[in-house]
Amino acid sequence: MTLSYDIHGDGPTVVLLHSSVCDRRMWDPQVPVLTEAGYRVVRFDFRGFGETPVADRPYSDAGDVCDLLDRLKCERYALIGSSHGGEVALEVAATRTDAVASLVLLCAGMPGHVPGLELRAFIERENALLAADDVAGAVQLNLATWMGPEAKPEARQLVRVMQRHALETQRAARFASAGVPVDLARITAPCLAVSGAHDLADFREIAVGLPGQIPGARHLELPWAGHVPSLERPDEVTGLLIDFLSTTFPAQ
Repeated sequence: MTLSYDIHGDGPTVVLLHSSVCDRRMWDPQVPVLTEAGYRVVRFDFRGFGETPVADRPYSDAGDVCDLLDRLKCERYALIGSSHGGEVALEVAATRTDAVASLVLLCAGMPGHVPGLELRAFIERENALLAADDVAGAVQLNLATWMGPEAKPEARQLVRVMQRHALETQRAARFASAGVPVDLARITAPCLAVSGAHDLADFREIAVGLPGQIPGARHLELPWAGHVPSLERPDEVTGLLIDFLSTTFPAQ
């Protein structure tokens, strides 16, 4: 299957991996700034999101990332992952240590993470709404759970559109991405793990714990942020990304 993707700019490659609440459109605020800074930006939709259809056979999102980057002849790159995209970035960084030069995780999931009370409650509520054919209710639940208090109406509307499309598309899915166990201690790329003070405890705890598992990683909490900070305060988060990349994977 060919993933739907786009490429912008020239220079060192930066790969943007979207949250499972969104699709690749979540990176619209970041793409022009990263390209202006001298990077080649690659972003795509995971299977069942955006313009990529659901899978017709077993697969893994991390495998899809590696296959696409191989096809694009990307030998060295930075990974920026949001939520599920961060979990996928960790899998890729732990298995392709020579290729991943820099790693930014925004409220990331983690391979093998066992959901805590808050996340389990959300999953159960979402499943119940979808079982009752209440897609609109499930979308609203996602907005209320994941968007921080500073998200502007246009950001909320974009997430509403992306999430509804994903939920409706994935109702026909027969397969889900299969992650693989990874050793995070193998990651050699400089890593910044970002958390939001208004996010669920699961994701805050993952971010806090990553420096103890990835050599040299550091944690940064954003006191204003929910689960999708790149859409909540896009200018601030884009500046943070540029600053980190400028020292770990410079464009010049």
